[in-house]
Amino acid sequence: MKHAVFETDFPDLNLLKKGKVRDIYDLDDNLLMVTTDRLSAFDVVMPDPIPDKGKILTQISLFWFEVMKPLVPNHLISSNVDDYPSSCKPYAEDLRGRSMLVKKTEPLPIECVVRGYISGSGWKSYQETGDICGIKLPEGLEESDKLPEPIFTPSTKAEIGLHDINIDFEEAVKKIGRTLADKVKEFSLEIYKKGAEFADKKGIIIADTKFEFGLNENEIILIDEVLTPDSSRFWPKETYKPGGPQKSFDKQYLRDYLISINYNRKPPGPSLPADVIRNTRNKYMEALKLLTGPNHEI
Repeated sequence: MKHAVFETDFPDLNLLKKGKVRDIYDLDDNLLMVTTDRLSAFDVVMPDPIPDKGKILTQISLFWFEVMKPLVPNHLISSNVDDYPSSCKPYAEDLRGRSMLVKKTEPLPIECVVRGYISGSGWKSYQETGDICGIKLPEGLEESDKLPEPIFTPSTKAEIGLHDINIDFEEAVKKIGRTLADKVKEFSLEIYKKGAEFADKKGIIIADTKFEFGLNENEIILIDEVLTPDSSRFWPKETYKPGGPQKSFDKQYLRDYLISINYNRKPPGPSLPADVIRNTRNKYMEALKLLTGPNHEI
């Protein structure tokens, strides 16, 4: 296991944005997206990185970008450091395995969330109102139940430290227009269904996920990450049992730890014990190998 990358420092490159997990550099014609080993939970970045997490997330996204290409175009130009502009060469070793050269887009100001199972904020909403984002659901559902059909439940896109807010479809229409909203809803449901079907055969239930889209020369393209344990709930199929929370391959394990120590969900995050860091890394790695094959190396 190599050293963890908490943040990048590339003085010769133009840092455009530092997200919860990704550092994005402006290379004039394109963007360089670097996935660090930072981990956020409850919208707070934890002080301790998870070694190799950025590489694992990048490899999972690259895998899905390829699988989903027939459905929707994406922003990937190359993940091979040798293809990057010469300005990136001094940082090649830091970039290898955890970065992507991508097209510039105008990101849409909503998160495109799809839920196939009822969990998290969706479960909370259902308990209070019987619906999620204005979509009425059958009575008598239990936590973690599979929904009759996957549903599209968009949310706002919050800045670091703030929470995304679930919105109904008409609110999404107000933000981006009906034509765009209809299209990203269609894309989101198609990608989720294809991904969930594939993952199911590999022993993973993708309970819910979120996508991001951008406009590139008026074309809608898939950006950021796709069906990773950071953007989705991954449950082991063999232990799935509705009626409560599930075991997971994603950062739910970390959330459960934080809840167990009564963390107040406000910055700064607490330091993480070595076993929590190790177990979190193992869960991410297990998801990668289940999806892409047991011999996948990072």
